[in-house]
Amino acid sequence: MTRKTRIAIAGLGFGAEFIPIYQAHPAVELVALCQRTESKLEKVADHFGIAGRYTSFEAMVEDPSIDAIHINTPIPDHASQSVLALRAGKHVACTVPMASTLNDCVAIAQAAEDSGKNYMMMETVVYSREFLYVQHLRDEGLLGRIQFMRGSHFQNMAGWPSYWEGLPPMHYATHAVSPVLALLGKPAASVTCVGSGRISDELMARYGSPFAVESALVDVVDSDVKAEVSRALFATSHEYVESFDVFGSKASFRWAATEAGAHVLHVDDVPQPVEVPDFAAMLPEEIRPFTTSGVYSEENEHLSFIQGSGHGGSHPHLAHEFVSSIAEGRPARIDHLVAANWTSVGLLAHESASRGGEKIHIPAI
Repeated sequence: MTRKTRIAIAGLGFGAEFIPIYQAHPAVELVALCQRTESKLEKVADHFGIAGRYTSFEAMVEDPSIDAIHINTPIPDHASQSVLALRAGKHVACTVPMASTLNDCVAIAQAAEDSGKNYMMMETVVYSREFLYVQHLRDEGLLGRIQFMRGSHFQNMAGWPSYWEGLPPMHYATHAVSPVLALLGKPAASVTCVGSGRISDELMARYGSPFAVESALVDVVDSDVKAEVSRALFATSHEYVESFDVFGSKASFRWAATEAGAHVLHVDDVPQPVEVPDFAAMLPEEIRPFTTSGVYSEENEHLSFIQGSGHGGSHPHLAHEFVSSIAEGRPARIDHLVAANWTSVGLLAHESASRGGEKIHIPAI
């Protein structure tokens, strides 16, 4: 029998959602949790019966019994913690984005190469039921030739931790970037971006970015297809939307205009509402229920669920892909190279907007 992968989770806000998934996964032993606030650590670990408990990430990575670490900590910690864990010989899964600078993306990629361990960026959209549905349409030839794509992510970050305040919209762009690049199966080559509107002086002072909205046009390697990506975080009134549209020669998929509305498939010139199916059958039976339920509920809410509706059932798919890549000795689908490209699109898009829309080449990492 293959030994189970021994996993630890760092960060127990959004990260708590993955605890019961890993506990139920037949190929995983969840052995430890890490949280800086000891009272929260004890409460969560007691609730789920987890023996391994750390308030120090640095101490946790030195534990020889841990094979892999799933990082769900604040964005500013992603790069340093990913590199530290990889250098300590751990496989790493990390919530988005990979990092906040190109240099940090390079550092993570180098650490993954040097260590020979798996790195996976846990991008939710490309495991959402909507993406899996459109991917199926693509694979069956029902879309025809993809002609154009659009990704959007509008979110009100009021009430979130202070490190979000004034964050350039494109620095957190992977939810909008990933579906368009993943459907083409190719990396981005360059990006042109413009900023629009203005946030308050108080918010702007945090990162020096004035833009309420950033909108980019992405060129794709070896493709004549372009993708448009739009992103907003502050001072823009709109219901939460994390969406993508795909325009094909035979059919086009349009995301619902409101969360309560219906997605639409345009076949030739005829629109028809579609009910996107769940794809739990792709998963081991033990974790299938988690495409529609989890830790967070109306009684026990987290901001990602209040605004994001549970990320389209993606969480067990992400966990399963990470675990499977380790067990099968192959790169994860969103490995260090893919993650670096998707993250770099946003980072360089903001740089482009800051330069008045200059076209910027995305370096290979």
